[in-house]
Amino acid sequence: MFLKSIINGKNKMDTLNFFQIKVYLICKIMYNYICFAGILCRTNRFERISVNIMIGADAMIKCLEKEGVTTVYGYPGVAICPFYNSILDSEIKTVLVRTEQNAAHAASGEARVTGKVGVCAVTSGPGATNLITGIATAFADSIPMVCITGQVISELMGSDVFQEADITGAVESFVKYSYIVKNVEDIPRVFKEAFYIANSGRRGPVLIDVPIDIQNATIKNFKYPEEVNIRAYKPTIKGHIVQIQKVIKELGKSKRPIICAGGGVHLSNAVSELRAFAHKYKIPVVSTMMGIGVMPTEDPMYFGMVGNNGKAYANRAMNESDLLIMVGARVADRAVSQPDLITTNKILVHIDVDPAEIGKNVGPTIPLVGDAKHIFEDFSKEEFKCEHEEWIRTLEEYRNTMIQKRRPNPEFVDPAAFITMLSHELKEDAVYVADVGQNQIWSCNYHIVKNGRFLTTGGMGTMGYSIPAAMGAKRGDRNKQVIAVCGDGSFQMSMMELATIMQHDIPVKIIVLKNNFLGMVREFQHYNYKDKYSVVDIKDGTPNLEKLAAAYDIPFIRVENMSHAQEKIKEFLAEDNTMLMECIIDPMDLVK
Repeated sequence: MFLKSIINGKNKMDTLNFFQIKVYLICKIMYNYICFAGILCRTNRFERISVNIMIGADAMIKCLEKEGVTTVYGYPGVAICPFYNSILDSEIKTVLVRTEQNAAHAASGEARVTGKVGVCAVTSGPGATNLITGIATAFADSIPMVCITGQVISELMGSDVFQEADITGAVESFVKYSYIVKNVEDIPRVFKEAFYIANSGRRGPVLIDVPIDIQNATIKNFKYPEEVNIRAYKPTIKGHIVQIQKVIKELGKSKRPIICAGGGVHLSNAVSELRAFAHKYKIPVVSTMMGIGVMPTEDPMYFGMVGNNGKAYANRAMNESDLLIMVGARVADRAVSQPDLITTNKILVHIDVDPAEIGKNVGPTIPLVGDAKHIFEDFSKEEFKCEHEEWIRTLEEYRNTMIQKRRPNPEFVDPAAFITMLSHELKEDAVYVADVGQNQIWSCNYHIVKNGRFLTTGGMGTMGYSIPAAMGAKRGDRNKQVIAVCGDGSFQMSMMELATIMQHDIPVKIIVLKNNFLGMVREFQHYNYKDKYSVVDIKDGTPNLEKLAAAYDIPFIRVENMSHAQEKIKEFLAEDNTMLMECIIDPMDLVK
């Protein structure tokens, strides 16, 4: 009754104490705002435009249209409702995920397949904080994204009101940049800058936090900028010609050169340039986990993935080289556990668009800052002679003699043989999305990339990534065959997205490698704690996947061993529709 009397103006200011005055002002602001918002939201975007009224939410949608955005992944709430109300009158499609983290993963999957900026939008408070893991995952893998969050009314920010969270502060360490929009007139500039920052230099996520009153405020002068000029942000694209000539000179002298390709080669769209360069001069190539697919797996010049979980012959090739060109890779611990090995007795060339990465983990002989595509284009303009046929023969011998020997249990599906068999049946340009855990390592080492893409999360190692990322990849290019491969642990982190897949008709194939354990942690405990297993057994908590699939009207196939694996794979891939396959894996199988 007190609040009602305040709103109706029946309490006089001079009779109120300090606390009551504060409540009066807050309630009055909210009451006036709600009345104004109600008037605006009862009209659609086209009706507002017809009477020359555009609100902030309309401007946000107009900005997305200007950037060519076709899909927004998200989850609505009151603080983002003006945005989602306005998007109804746009050609932009919306995909309602079942938890906000997966909105970021789906936007990531789309961005990686299309090369464009992925977009997600969620509400304030828990909606924004749920998005954080997805943002961190994209930041670690340098994926271009714009993440839009609703926020409470500007005047109430800092008051700890309902569903308020300082999201820009929370994500500060893993976004390229973040904005809080305080003036509705700034929306065009902020969005233009956000898309430019996200998809230039070293790619990454940018967050835009928009209070609900700004979304509902009238914008008087919408003009989308034609270009961006940020004084403190000038990424280097072209490599320095002197450094390029130094690399060419060393290549001419080298007897054992090798290229280690990272995810930056994909991000800069330099795959064709790197392949042409490697083939022209017969330079062997290895890759990091994020660089898988830069070369086709069966290309004679490709010698596998490096790192603790990579191919032994790939690591040996990199260590024994006399000239190592590291391109688009961070030289992080998963790929290079002992940095000294890649600097001893060799010339190290480190190429990266982000100058902060060069020298961070290991000091290069020749640092070269720039975009990989431009640099390899410049390399192609330089001519040099090289003789290293003996080196290639040596690497071929390593590849033939250092193959890992597996002893699979015939009573179960052998994940290595199964993934290779699956690869042969996939289309030439298929997109294979691996989750995190043992399934990821088996996928890295046994999936055969032809001319498609291999997607996974390498930097953050986020379980539950594959299904939502596959959704985004399929939305990004519906002509592509898209497969998500996960373990039964990671599947349960994102199985709610089966509802999204069915609701929005996103035909993704899902394979669950089921061993009733959190396999990678169990394997770590096997080696380091002498089979003393702790909190890794999920057998009694894993749902019946056949019944789960039936609940979503999804066709289901179970593979129990390798005897009928090939025919079931063919059945699984026969039509472009959603299907769930369960493969029963030996619980004690190891990736090493």
